[in-house]
Amino acid sequence: MNERFVKHATFVVERMYAASPERVYRAWADPIAKAKWFSKADIFDFRVGGREYSSGGPPEGPIFTFDASYQELVPEQRIVYTYTLDSDGIRISVSITTVELIEVEGGTKLIFTEQGAFFDGHDTPEIREHGTNVMLDALGKVLEGGE
Repeated sequence: MNERFVKHATFVVERMYAASPERVYRAWADPIAKAKWFSKADIFDFRVGGREYSSGGPPEGPIFTFDASYQELVPEQRIVYTYTLDSDGIRISVSITTVELIEVEGGTKLIFTEQGAFFDGHDTPEIREHGTNVMLDALGKVLEGGE
């Protein structure tokens, strides 16, 4: 029998974008805009209590399933969601994520905080934080008009 364990962790990633909080919020709230920098959703219901769901992966790799529920939405200021992440049908983590959008001179400061429970070594906070950095860089490219 495999050893079962949970690793709890919190990480924070910050970005500055030369775009208004309204524009950054819209990049999260609109399914077409979000699909430019995040996996395309099979279900996208952006409202408190709504769900975002996607499943897929590379041709030779595992199938990842992202299943989120929106807990709080404050337009142009805050997005809070909880989500599970599965890999080939195995639950690898459960997280709560808070995205804060703060208007600053010349744009928006985004503060992304994730609090996660990572299961049985299938994923780690370090890998997730790296992926979050890649994801927020992709968002930045879209906001700059490069994608």
